[in-house]
Amino acid sequence: MIDLELDGKTAIVTGASRGLGRSTAIALHQQGVRVLAVARTLNDLKTLEALDPQMIKAQQCDMCDAAAVADLVPIALDQFGGLDIVVNNAGIAPAGNFLEQDTALWNEVMAVNVTAPATLARAAGRHMIEQGSGKIINIASTSGILGKASLVAYSSSKGALLQFTKALAAEWARTGIQVNAIAPGAFETDAQSAVLESPEILKRRLRKIPVGRMGDVDEMATLACYLASPKSNFVTGSVYVIDGGESSKL
Repeated sequence: MIDLELDGKTAIVTGASRGLGRSTAIALHQQGVRVLAVARTLNDLKTLEALDPQMIKAQQCDMCDAAAVADLVPIALDQFGGLDIVVNNAGIAPAGNFLEQDTALWNEVMAVNVTAPATLARAAGRHMIEQGSGKIINIASTSGILGKASLVAYSSSKGALLQFTKALAAEWARTGIQVNAIAPGAFETDAQSAVLESPEILKRRLRKIPVGRMGDVDEMATLACYLASPKSNFVTGSVYVIDGGESSKL
């Protein structure tokens, strides 16, 4: 087994109550990382915290509240005495016809999917630059690369998050901080429940994925652990697509 040298590190993981965020928080914890698990509601977070209350702390946060997002850094420092990793996973993806969606909804998507990750990265960056090391991992989407009908705001926000990743990586390259992104495709999460619960819809969906299945959350969590590790110190400004070959048109 490869030692990822993560034991004793501290991470903030947003959107940690379910799906990809929860699996990432658990995977990091299994590597010996202390995790501040963040989400809008506490119920699911409390079940995560119950796995190891000394190493996992639940923190409620409205990602539209920039001050509350920035405060996650001092909370992590107070709870664990350090901060080494930020996983910007929280996101919203309201579907619908673009002409029928108002500006308020567009602004909410941008606030959660773009502004919140930038705010948290800035707050964490001040600490990380001082200590000379840190990892920022932004969870984007293949929709941010290709665009998707009925998800115009979401696709736009995730495209912005990818460019934010690359620009920030370049700006912070000599500080000891690495900034990377993961762009997942279709994974077996609650967000895909409508697909997973219908055999016919699932069959049609899988036809678009060359490997013939949806991703398992642990597969993305493992990649996140690598990007959080000192083993990836020469990796920055990269976008890792993990979608079973769907976006490569195999």
